[in-house]
Amino acid sequence: MTWLRALGEVVRSGLTIEETRLEPLLALRTAAGVAIVIGSTLWLVSPAYAASAALGAFSAGGATFQRTWRPRKVIALGAGAGLALSTFVGYLAAGRLVTFLPLLAVWAFAAGMAWAVGSTAGIVAATTVGSMLVTITLPTSVGRALEHAGVIALGGVVQALLILLFPIRRWGAHRDALADALAAVADYARRLRHDPTAPFDAEPLMTARDAAAVTPAQARTRPSVLHGPRGLAERIRPVVAALADPDVGAPAEGPGRDRARELLAAAADVLDAAARSIRRGTPAEVPAEIADVLRVDDEHEVLTGPARQTAERLVELLGEALEIARSGGAREETPTPPGPVGARFMVRPTMFRLVPVVVRAVRCELRPDSPVFRHAVRLAVVATLGYLIAARLPLGHGYWAPVASVMVMRPDFHRTYARAVARLAGTLAGVALATGMVRVLGPDAQVFGALAVVSAGVSYTLVRTGYAYTQCFTAAYVVFLLGMGGQTWEQTVPERVVLTLLGGVLAMLAYAVYPAWETPRLPGRLADWLAANGRYAAAVLRNHADPTPRHRADLRRALLASRQARAAWQETYERARQEPVRPRGLTSREAEDAQEALDSLSRAAMLMEGHLPWTDSRSVPEAERFAEALEADTAQAAADVREHRNPDWGRVEEALREWDGAGRDRSSVVRREAELQKRALEDLATAVSRTSLERDVGSAREERRVRAAEAAEGDGRGPEHREK
Repeated sequence: MTWLRALGEVVRSGLTIEETRLEPLLALRTAAGVAIVIGSTLWLVSPAYAASAALGAFSAGGATFQRTWRPRKVIALGAGAGLALSTFVGYLAAGRLVTFLPLLAVWAFAAGMAWAVGSTAGIVAATTVGSMLVTITLPTSVGRALEHAGVIALGGVVQALLILLFPIRRWGAHRDALADALAAVADYARRLRHDPTAPFDAEPLMTARDAAAVTPAQARTRPSVLHGPRGLAERIRPVVAALADPDVGAPAEGPGRDRARELLAAAADVLDAAARSIRRGTPAEVPAEIADVLRVDDEHEVLTGPARQTAERLVELLGEALEIARSGGAREETPTPPGPVGARFMVRPTMFRLVPVVVRAVRCELRPDSPVFRHAVRLAVVATLGYLIAARLPLGHGYWAPVASVMVMRPDFHRTYARAVARLAGTLAGVALATGMVRVLGPDAQVFGALAVVSAGVSYTLVRTGYAYTQCFTAAYVVFLLGMGGQTWEQTVPERVVLTLLGGVLAMLAYAVYPAWETPRLPGRLADWLAANGRYAAAVLRNHADPTPRHRADLRRALLASRQARAAWQETYERARQEPVRPRGLTSREAEDAQEALDSLSRAAMLMEGHLPWTDSRSVPEAERFAEALEADTAQAAADVREHRNPDWGRVEEALREWDGAGRDRSSVVRREAELQKRALEDLATAVSRTSLERDVGSAREERRVRAAEAAEGDGRGPEHREK
């Protein structure tokens, strides 16, 4: 993608409303926290203290809208504490550039490295840098600095208390994540009725698993309905795929295919009902005729062989889903049974026990090629450089430039540029709107405080619909706060526009000068996904060869690793498509072909998973040999992809020939699924070998050109004469 086209995409994405679910009640509660803080400090102290307290309440409230599975009150308290600490530490170093600039650089670098933990930590950490830049201009002594830090922390405390006293949809995000997982499998079942090879995106299942991890305190009050349905969705997914596939499931045409479509439609209806029940916490209606469809008997059933076994397994699993839909998860809280929490739940570390986890994550990213490390370096340089440049300009409030840079910068190109464009557009609109109202209303701290609360509420309401629109009302909020503090519009509006533009330009230039492009990382991500897929497919085969609980546990771990590798590839691929960088190692077409091939390999393994034997069933010993060959060849092929060599599947082909020589009919279904895996590997070799072939041809042509030039120089003739 060229720079011009990339910038065009940036402008469109930055100014487009994202169609996501609004949360007006949450926005109202958070805005109420801002109102309480502003009103009480205006009444009891002064407008200057009200501005500090409003900053803490607004930032802590905004942090609770970030996607996280921790309790929102904990996020509000953490954000308030971080803002207070950055304010006080910043004041201690303020007054002299020789002390403040190093502190600012180190703090900004640490905030950038917080992205190693996750996006929520990175965004909250960036707000602490902004707090350090803004609020150090307010206090006049250490005592006053402590007071301002205290009222900033008070804003976080107020938000946390409101969350505690007025809960809105408690466990709502966790319910939505689990319901989305069940609904995704339901949608998959419907698509399989018309397209037996339809793809499945495992992201909802990954999100539900992430939401299932709880702290010990959460484990004591988590609704019982959130305990088991995720595993049910995981088990149903391969079964519906195996039933729909014409190679290993129902026949392609005839009564068997009609019966399969009927079962898939019933599965979709039952899973949708279970999803509604979990989302709402009430029983969901299931059509009465579903029970007749979910009856597999010897007299009327038209499915036979492996398809019949798959249908029986699907009916058994859907019985569990029906119980969930009819119960509605009415029991909101379950007492924690005795014993260690980690033995019963996926445990999320508490805030204090999170410290070693953070240290390990940051240590892993401390390398020059890490996007997080490069983001931290850019953040530190831009924050200090923006502060120095703004300080030399004949404008007041120079902190706006570095604040704008810090708040728009992200570890990737597209989000940084999109947010810079959106912040400028939103700031211009918000400042213009707020300025007009300030001029009309005149100086009145109480009125400006009320308008600031309204602006905060609208900003919270639109926080999930588009960054430009959120910034519009955030800019208006800041203008009203400054007006409440006694600063006139002539002092603030032109300065904020110019300095915001400067900050956005610095952020965009920083990424262009010191980028962290995703395009060169594509071959490595593809290799990681290939190796993980190979281990997953081999784990499924070993369960057919020796169905033991240990192999089932290995399969689960391999499946999760494969999903994580695919998610990493997909994220890198989507970002690479938006970068103004030439492909290195994989063109866009080759990346698409390779992704399709690896998706086919995953699907073949999933079909095989749908036919897993029970622990007391007969095994398929030939599958063990094929598993070893498949894992060895995919591991070697991953190394070949990284080194731009053509992969080879010699071991896989030999294992298939030995399997054919065994001549056992009872493993015919597994054998057909193994053939599907081999075809997917061949498609992958075709996709990635094209790059190597073109590179080899180009190198050979260049080598011939060099030889011709050297020979022409040796006999005194030019290359044109020699070619003739």
